[in-house]
Amino acid sequence: MQNTSKFLMSTESANAGILSKAVILVAGKSTRTYPLTCTRPKALLKVANKTILEIMLDNLPKNITEIFLIVNYKKEMIQETFKSHYKNIKINYVEQKETKGTGHALLQAEQFLKNEDNFLVMIGDDYFSAEDLAAVSKHASTILAQEVEHPEWYGVLTTNAKNELVGIEEKPAKPKTNLVNTGVYVLSKEIFPLLAKVKKSKRGEYELTDAINIIAKTKPIAVVKAKDWQPMTYPWHLLDVNKKLLNQVKFKNDGKIEQGVTIHGAVEIGKGTILKSGTYIEGPVLIGENCTIGPNCYIRADTSLGNKVKIGNAVEVKNCVVGDHTSIGHLSYVGDSVIGEHVNFGAGTIAANLRHDDQTVKSQVGKNLVDSGRRKLGAIIGDHVHTGVHTSIYPGRKLWPHAATVPGEAVKKDKE
Repeated sequence: MQNTSKFLMSTESANAGILSKAVILVAGKSTRTYPLTCTRPKALLKVANKTILEIMLDNLPKNITEIFLIVNYKKEMIQETFKSHYKNIKINYVEQKETKGTGHALLQAEQFLKNEDNFLVMIGDDYFSAEDLAAVSKHASTILAQEVEHPEWYGVLTTNAKNELVGIEEKPAKPKTNLVNTGVYVLSKEIFPLLAKVKKSKRGEYELTDAINIIAKTKPIAVVKAKDWQPMTYPWHLLDVNKKLLNQVKFKNDGKIEQGVTIHGAVEIGKGTILKSGTYIEGPVLIGENCTIGPNCYIRADTSLGNKVKIGNAVEVKNCVVGDHTSIGHLSYVGDSVIGEHVNFGAGTIAANLRHDDQTVKSQVGKNLVDSGRRKLGAIIGDHVHTGVHTSIYPGRKLWPHAATVPGEAVKKDKE
């Protein structure tokens, strides 16, 4: 083992102010967010009318001027969306040709970072606040952590009296603490030779945390507790982040509001959007550009509507994320749902969001029935879905891209 004396230093980096590069891991398929990610990478899913990756880039520390996106699944969509720059940030694309884990993913960027003393590393499909990312970037070697209710679902951290990392144990049956890894780090070039030597984990992947555990034995790694991390593991987690971001909305009208429209609270209305008479909106609500809303519809709090969305007569929408080019036909109700792009709801479609027994809503994820933990959860709808008139969708059900229902159909099981 190396002599630890030469590593005795404050974990507060004298060079933290010039931390200028970041690696963001966005290569995976994210099957747990199907059917939403059947047609796009998870990083391109939208909340509050912004992609997850766009939100993360906006929250990066201001001194980050260059990023390396590790891509694989539908990489062309990410490249087409962000191209070579995002605002003042230069974007490089590094392909992970085989998705063999987070350690393998970071190793793909070695040639670009092998001379860097410090750089930020983060997964690209959760929500991290600007405050937390700034706090992490103040240290030379860091991991961002948060206390959670179910630590057994994550990598569990143990620390010493100085709040330095002792070790990370992936998804232990009996967690030693409730402090877990969020997937944000400040690392240095020393990580790369370690990544090249780590062996496959029980999951058959090369884990970044295995290399970090080795570093923790020889060098202080500061553990910074997050104040505002929101994992987006399952589709319904988009509703949580959407609600958080909508709390920042202020009243703004760039569209047209007819007489007889009632607006309460913070509502943002995009260019070219028309609110027809009888429309009633309770903010916070975000409405994109070139939408047609109403007449006589009810848009309830914590709803974001994308661009070119149509909400018909006598429609009620509550706490939803609705994608671009989607139409919700008259006499429909949609609550606590995530709806993709180019979806068409036939008249009278009902997305139920509450079980008769008042239990939390469960949803099928692969071969497992997962408890959402939510008392109210509606439908998860992929892109290009069409429902026939008077379709009824049970709580927590999913409709895969291009799925269709016939008039009067009751969707009791997921429909692919």
